Amino acid sequence: MTHLEARGTATAMGALEEAHLATAAAAAAAAIAECECYEEEEEEEEDELVEADGGEAAADAMEPAVRALLLGLGEDARREGLRRTPKRVAKAFRDGTRGYRLKVKDIVQGALFPEVGVDKRTGSAGGTGGQVVVRDIDLFSYCESCLLPFSIQCHVGYVPSGGRVVGLSKLSRVADVFAKRLQNPQRLANEVCGALHTSIQPAGVAVALQCWHIPLPENLKCKSLQGWISTSHSSRSGVFEGESSSFWNDFSALLKLRGIDMERDSPSASVAWCPLRSHEVPVCNGHCKKTTTNGAISPKSVPAPSNMVSAVSSMLLSLGEDPFRKELVGTPQRYVQWLMKFRACNLDVKLNGFTLNNFSVYQSPAGDAAGHQAIHSVLHLPFCAQCEHHLLPFYGVVHIGYFDSGDGEVIDRSHFQALVHFYGCKLQVQERMTRQIAEAVYSVSHCGAIVVVEANHICMISRGIEKIRSSTATIAVLGQFLTDPSAKECFLQNILDTTGLAV
Repeated sequence: MTHLEARGTATAMGALEEAHLATAAAAAAAAIAECECYEEEEEEEEDELVEADGGEAAADAMEPAVRALLLGLGEDARREGLRRTPKRVAKAFRDGTRGYRLKVKDIVQGALFPEVGVDKRTGSAGGTGGQVVVRDIDLFSYCESCLLPFSIQCHVGYVPSGGRVVGLSKLSRVADVFAKRLQNPQRLANEVCGALHTSIQPAGVAVALQCWHIPLPENLKCKSLQGWISTSHSSRSGVFEGESSSFWNDFSALLKLRGIDMERDSPSASVAWCPLRSHEVPVCNGHCKKTTTNGAISPKSVPAPSNMVSAVSSMLLSLGEDPFRKELVGTPQRYVQWLMKFRACNLDVKLNGFTLNNFSVYQSPAGDAAGHQAIHSVLHLPFCAQCEHHLLPFYGVVHIGYFDSGDGEVIDRSHFQALVHFYGCKLQVQERMTRQIAEAVYSVSHCGAIVVVEANHICMISRGIEKIRSSTATIAVLGQFLTDPSAKECFLQNILDTTGLAV
C-alpha cells in the first residue's frame, strides 16, 4: 500500500468520529479566536499602563528570570502559549506590587471634609458612638513567604475628630496601597491602621482582616475557598485600644451583623499561615533545613534548582526589595518548590487499561457503539493547575460523564481523580485541559464523553482587572452526548442537583 493510500484509509476510518466532533471543534476554534483577540487587546492596554507608569525597565528585568523558570520546569518558552508568558508574568507581578510606588498622603490629601451641622466634639460622626465603618473591602496581596497571592476581606472603622471625615473610597484605596506589596496578614493590618491614623488624624482606627491562602494542591477540597488556609487579624489605635474599649465592642458588633466574628475566627498558633513554610526552615536563599520524619528527609523539602532560585531573587531585586530581608529569606526557594509541582513530565497514567502520556493522550475509537447501557457521572473532582500565561494557580472542580461501553464495568472514581491530576499538574489553560480530559475518557468509553470544568483563576482576580467573584466554566462534548440532547441535559442537571453537597 502506498503512503497516499494509507492516508486515505486512515481518513476514511476517522470519518465517523470527525462528524461527531465537527460541531465541538468549530465552537472551540471560535472561542479560542475570540480569546486570542481579547488577550491581544488586553496586552496592548497593559503595555500602555506599564509605559505610563515608568516601569518598563523593571518589567524587562523580570522577563529573563521568568524564562529561566520556564526552562527549569522543562518547558519550551518558544512554544505557542508561552511566547508572551515572560512579559505577562512581569506585568502581572509589577501590577500586583504597585503599592511600593504609591504614597498614602497623595491619596488622602484633599479628601478630608468638614462635617456640616455638628460641633467638633470627638466621636460626633455616624450617630451614637461616632463610628464610621466600611466593610467587605475585597483585596489581594502577595504572600511574602511564597510569592503566591492571597485573598483578603478588609473591614475598616474610624472615629472622626475635629469635625472632619474622610471620603469613604479613600479607606479602601489606602488599604490597597499596602495590600499591593509583599505582605503577611498581621503586618498588613498594622500598616493600614497606622497609615490611616497618621494621615487623617482621627480619634482612633480599627482594621480587621479575613485572609485566605491557597493550600498545597493535594489539600485543595473544592472550587470555593473551602480547604484554603484562613486566618483573621486586627489592629487598633486611639479610642479602639484596650480590652474594655466600647468603640472596639461597637466595631465588632457591626461586623457581626455581616456574620463576621473576629474572636471566633482568630488564628490558631498550630496552623502555619503559609503552607509552604511548614516543610522547611529557611536559612538563606537557595538553602534550607529539611524537615525529617524518622530521620529521613521529607520529599517535599528537596532543594530547588539554584538557577531557578537565583531567577526569583532577581525578580525581588527588580521590585526594589531585598531578598535577604528577614521575612524574605527562603521565599525564592519556596516559590520554586511550588512551581516544581507543575513541572513538565512524561509520567504514564493508566485508565481502565488505557495508558495516557504526554505524547499519546488520545486514540480514536473505531466508532461509537450502537446504543448505550447507562450514563455514568463522576462529579466534583478537585484540581489545581498553573496558568501558563501568568504562572498563577487556577483551581476548581471537574465533572465527567460518559456512556458505558456495554460491558457493565464502571471505572472507579480514584482513576478519574488520577486522570484529572495528570492533566492539571502542569502549565495549563482551562480550555485545553477540558478537551484533553474529554478525549481521554472518550478513548476508553468509545461511546460518549462530556466534561465540565468550573474554575477560579487567580490571574483574573489578583491582576489589574480584579474581577474578585469571577469564575470560568468550560465544557467539552464528544460522541453520543453530541447527538442526544436529553443525555447532556440529564448530566448537567445532575451537577446542579449535587452542587453544595460535595465535601
